[in-house]
Formats: sequence, structure tokens, C-alpha cells
Amino acid sequence: MRYWFPLMTILALALCGPSAAVAQGVALDWSDLPDPSVQVFDDPYRDLSPEQFDDVLFAVRLRGRLHQDVGSPEERLKWQELLIETEDALASDGIDIDWLLDQRNVVAQNRERAGTAGNPEFDGQTVTLAGFAIPAPPDADGNAIAYLVPQRGMCSHMPPPPPNQMIRVRLNEDWTPSYVHEPVRLTGKLTIDPSEQNMMVVDGFLPMRATFLLDTDSVETLETQGERLEWTQGIADRIRAAGNRKTGGSKASE
Repeated sequence: MRYWFPLMTILALALCGPSAAVAQGVALDWSDLPDPSVQVFDDPYRDLSPEQFDDVLFAVRLRGRLHQDVGSPEERLKWQELLIETEDALASDGIDIDWLLDQRNVVAQNRERAGTAGNPEFDGQTVTLAGFAIPAPPDADGNAIAYLVPQRGMCSHMPPPPPNQMIRVRLNEDWTPSYVHEPVRLTGKLTIDPSEQNMMVVDGFLPMRATFLLDTDSVETLETQGERLEWTQGIADRIRAAGNRKTGGSKASE
């Protein structure tokens, strides 16, 4: 019995010591972060081929020019001919452009929910997630801040990800990213806490919209890019690409 108390003391110290101080987080993938209940919805724009998508944008630009009091009679006649030709091409593919344009607000609202809603399953959980850290100005209380994104280049040479694919990180130890898009693996408490901050990144000021806040317990820097995740082309990228492939307005007559 005289050895019982020392043994229990040693066990208690072992359990409460530094090795048990940092909780092991649930290993997450970036695809786990969006709320799955709002990801599936009807999106007729998603079913368009790149060429059909271009034609819809082209028709919208032509309609816009024709509704304005601009252009010579010859230019306006050319725009009208191009509009009819484009709308006929869409109709031959079974695409009703007027119905499609009527769906814009509904689709936009659904996309906004899909891109901003966080998965409630992980709200308040201790998690581990790898990504690329972007240095940010400290909080008003002086706490070091960074943002975590799933792919190198986001928010600089690439558009920002949707808010539920960006995490505002509160760094609770003596570490801050040494450069933009430093690969790291973070462990800490994840909460759904939407925020927006305008800050200078690489190419200028950007609104950093994040659905999540992560209070870090530990930071592991990664020397390779093995944690890089794929990112599919989004609607904003498609619009920009379409603008380069087709022209509307006054250039339509060239």
C-alpha cells in the first residue's frame, strides 16, 4: 500500500504532462468544411459547355448594347444579326436563354449558400488541417493572425476561394508565416465564425472572407508541396475566360 500513492502520483503527472497538453485533432480534408446540406441544387449554368456559356454571355452583351442609344445604324444592324444568330444556336441546343437568365438570382443565392455555409459537424471541434498560410495584420489585441487556404497562389495570382474554403487563423504560439503561402499543418479548435477583412496580399487589397476561425494549438511547417489540393475552375474564372474569347459591344461589328 505504501507504493500506491507514489504510483498514482506518477501516473497523474504523466497524464497531465506536456505530452497530453496538445489534443489530437480530427484530421480534415478541405472538402469536409462546406455544409453538405446546401451543396446539391439545380444549376442550369453548370450544365453548359464552355462554348454555350460563351454564347450566353455574348448574347447578354449584345442585348445590352442594343438597349442603349449607341452605335450607328449599320453597327446596330450587325449587332442584331449577331444576336439572332447566337440565340438560334443556343435554341438549337435546347437552351432557352430567357428562362436561363430568369434563373440568375436563384442560382446566385444557392451558390452563395454553398460557398459560405460551414459544416456544423465540426463547429467547436479540435481538428487538424493542412494548407497554405498567408500572413495577416494582427488582431486589435495584438494576437498574431494568418489565413489558411487549400492551394498555393489563392488570393494572389489566383482568385480567393469561397469563404468556407478559407480559415482565419489565430496563432497562439511564437510562430507566424515567414512568406505568403507557406505550407503548414495546423491543429486547433475550429469554430464557425464568419469574418471579412480587407488586406494587402500580393497583387493588391483583397476582401478576405472566411467562414471559419481556428485557434491553433500546434503548427507544423511542411517543406514540400505534397499537401496541395486540386481546385476546379470557378464561375468567376469562366466569366473572365469567356470575356477573352468573345467580344460584345462596339467590337461585335468588327
